[in-house]
Amino acid sequence: MPFRILDPAAAADYLHVTPVELEQLVKSTDIPHQNRGSRVVFVRGELDAWASQRILGMPPKRLAAYHQKSTLGTRAILAHETLLPDLLQASFIAAAMTSKTKKSVIRDMVALAEGTGRVLDPADLLASVEQREELCSTGLPGGLAILHCRNIQPYRFEDSFIVLGRTMQEIHFGAPDGRPTWLFFLICCQDERIHLHTLARLCLIVQKTEIVSRLLAAPDAAGMYSDLLEAEQNALAGKKTPPGAVASSGT
Repeated sequence: MPFRILDPAAAADYLHVTPVELEQLVKSTDIPHQNRGSRVVFVRGELDAWASQRILGMPPKRLAAYHQKSTLGTRAILAHETLLPDLLQASFIAAAMTSKTKKSVIRDMVALAEGTGRVLDPADLLASVEQREELCSTGLPGGLAILHCRNIQPYRFEDSFIVLGRTMQEIHFGAPDGRPTWLFFLICCQDERIHLHTLARLCLIVQKTEIVSRLLAAPDAAGMYSDLLEAEQNALAGKKTPPGAVASSGT
């Protein structure tokens, strides 16, 4: 529930931070919280939006440190370290979307998610993604965006998954570098415990590999899928594939 109240221990666990780090965030008023007498509590729905935007804006060293903590925090519920083979399929990728505006690309991404057969309430999903974008754009520098819901609700999906769309023309999506966007991920996590970890994983792949240029150049959905799986493995291994080594795309 988005309005569920969390105590400090539950909030720290959800955010994949230590109690000391959470206390520091509260003292700096950097995190949404409420004081109820002598108690500090957190509204989970407010934490969702705050935490996702924080992850999207993390510089490399901070992101790597956070990702390490989220990996440890989700180890008990994940079968293995890689995420993408379980969350993504080539059929979940649209390599030639005809969207022309920010509003239409959000609709088209939700329709792509609905096409997986795993979305239980498409209208609710669309509304939550739109509400999240109204708070602040999920666009990142370099030409991609990582869409997700404003708050995580397990009843929206039959299982957790990711879809990816590549538009045929540039979309002005509000990226911080002011440049247009062509690549759009949509994270649909049923389990709130892995939502932030998935977001951090995608950001890590973007920062540590040349995946954006590879996805833009890949000939089709199958090539994009193959590139993503390889990029995740490289990111986890600390490797950075040089642009000239791309096997599935041209320049």
